[in-house]
Amino acid sequence: MSTQSTALPAGHQDRLQAQGLGWLEGKREGAYLHTQDGRRLIDGHCGAGVFNLGRRPQALAEELKRALRETDIGNFPMISQEKALLAQALAQFVPGALECSIFAVTRGEAMDAACKVARGYTGRPALITVDGEWYGQTGFALTLSQRDDHALFAPLIPETRSIPFGDVAALRAAVDGRTAALVIAPIQAENGCREASTEYLQQAQAVCRQQGALLIVDETQSGFGRAGARFAFEAHGIAPDILVIGEALGGGIFPIAATVLTQQVNRFMNAHPLIHLSTFGGADIGCRVALKALEIYTSAEPWKNAAAQGERLKQGITKLIGAGQTPIKAVMGRGLLLALDCGTPDAAAAFCRNMIDRGLFVVPGEVAKHTAVLRPSLMISDAEAAEILSALSC
Repeated sequence: MSTQSTALPAGHQDRLQAQGLGWLEGKREGAYLHTQDGRRLIDGHCGAGVFNLGRRPQALAEELKRALRETDIGNFPMISQEKALLAQALAQFVPGALECSIFAVTRGEAMDAACKVARGYTGRPALITVDGEWYGQTGFALTLSQRDDHALFAPLIPETRSIPFGDVAALRAAVDGRTAALVIAPIQAENGCREASTEYLQQAQAVCRQQGALLIVDETQSGFGRAGARFAFEAHGIAPDILVIGEALGGGIFPIAATVLTQQVNRFMNAHPLIHLSTFGGADIGCRVALKALEIYTSAEPWKNAAAQGERLKQGITKLIGAGQTPIKAVMGRGLLLALDCGTPDAAAAFCRNMIDRGLFVVPGEVAKHTAVLRPSLMISDAEAAEILSALSC
């Protein structure tokens, strides 16, 4: 079947063809996806971290079927049993005092909700982030992301700025009495998997507390075990005021994300209960799927496998680099969130095209375009990790 279609923008189709992605997805199962022309690929992209539990997890598919027989998307402003049970489960699953949830459809929408709440709660306008971040495609998320196409959407949301990553002096100079929140990801998946240090994150939290600003932590890609822990911020001893979690919550079976707040910050939502609405956010069907996904996350603890297999892959890739058996220059990251340095954007694009022919689906980073981001299912086996290493050995 041809991928050319008058229903899709020709420019998008041309871009996919140039990236070696001019094929249609067919069967998807576990660590793999199949193309409609018969090839089997390890999914090393996983929808940018959506398919943490693998492609089409059967337990989630079965729960979706049951939910379809018993409910529908519900009504966002109305409390339902499905919404209440998921909110309760998230409060138990997420570390610390993050107990109150606002449900969304996408990560960008969840980030937008976080920024709106931060401005409303503090009564302040300024939002600060660090360079190299990528938060999504909607208003606040797009504005705060490091993109080379900002001019196409200008003017962007005012009173937002980016400061140098890891620079404590710049942090102290930027966060002041006008700052509503500092927004940061512990690991920048799209920017070479650059990690914030424990010292920097603790300093960031301290500065926010001193100035009365909120700390918003984005774990849409590093969360739910991908970085080798339930959430990456846990290892740094910090306590976010707001946590943004992405579509891995729905395991790739139903689109659902969330913004999780402390009880203190949630006072703003209690005072203004209809300040943020989302027609499909927290759809009751999706809540049922997400609740089942949380059960799987809790019982399987895939972060343990992600830590072990991630270390195995890093060691294996490092050996390949040392032996000159791969075009990769370096490997960075944690758990099963790894960035492969290919040297240049052109080299990274060529590498990703070559990987398709070798049975591995990966794409370049959105910010660090000279890297390829490797983020397979958190449930991969030893044999599947070996298959990835074999593909990378070329």
